[in-house]
Amino acid sequence: MKVLVDTTVWSLVLRRKIRPENASTKSTLASLIGDGRVAIIGPIRQELLSGIRERTHFDRLRDHLRAFRDTEITLDDYEEAASFHNQCRARGIQGSNTDFLICAIASRREFSIFTTDVDFTHFAKVLPIVLYDQTSRGGR
Repeated sequence: MKVLVDTTVWSLVLRRKIRPENASTKSTLASLIGDGRVAIIGPIRQELLSGIRERTHFDRLRDHLRAFRDTEITLDDYEEAASFHNQCRARGIQGSNTDFLICAIASRREFSIFTTDVDFTHFAKVLPIVLYDQTSRGGR
């Protein structure tokens, strides 16, 4: 099963200094990359590249990320993301447009989602998504 890796995971792993509590996240991502299971979408790529001040750092990260092809985003994905937003909002659960797009893409393609963002645990109570459990190296 492919795993859609959220911005939060990439950000933790790409930091210059990895905190000891994030070492397992780095190891898990490395394992997923090695297995060819990582999926990324354009909005996550954009979030990762946004705000990098030094051009050399931007170019280096861009070049590293180019190893991963973007999963295509379709009209159906956007419509499903809006539906997911409405379902969660009706239950008092808020999220960003990108978060719901991640959920829609993962759900429609049967990907799990690897994230450290606790909002996704709330989404999973309402939406048909599977969160990647790095402790068991699989879905929840």
